[in-house]
Amino acid sequence: MEVTQTHCKQKQKQVMQVQPPPPPYRRRATVLAGNSPEEVKLAAVAISLNVRLRSAQMPFTMQERALRHARSLLGSTQHRANPTPLALSLKKEFDSVYGPAWHCVVGKSFGSFVTYSPGGFVYFSIDSLSFLLFKTEVHLVKESSSN
Repeated sequence: MEVTQTHCKQKQKQVMQVQPPPPPYRRRATVLAGNSPEEVKLAAVAISLNVRLRSAQMPFTMQERALRHARSLLGSTQHRANPTPLALSLKKEFDSVYGPAWHCVVGKSFGSFVTYSPGGFVYFSIDSLSFLLFKTEVHLVKESSSN
């Protein structure tokens, strides 16, 4: 009986040795039929920057700028410890390029409920930080002159 058990164990070892190891885990972009070239490009950019795009209602070029700028900020040592300068820098970048009234929240844990202008919302995460960037509408208030 011992011979049979040994024989079975040896046979199992042989079978296990023949099977190739599972392939290493790799993040892949799943390209579905019907996606635009811009969507595919943005997905490739997000993967290359190790960014998880969670929700967006924004033109692809603007999303790409947000992802690249946030990743570059995290690469610099001056902003690593504190999310407030990250939010300020991303807000200033978008204010200068796309006009005023951008708001940015950066942190490890936060809740939000915001109203934003059409085409002005993106929510993504890098490592353990989440980024919420949105634009509100600005109305100029004219002071009335008293006579």
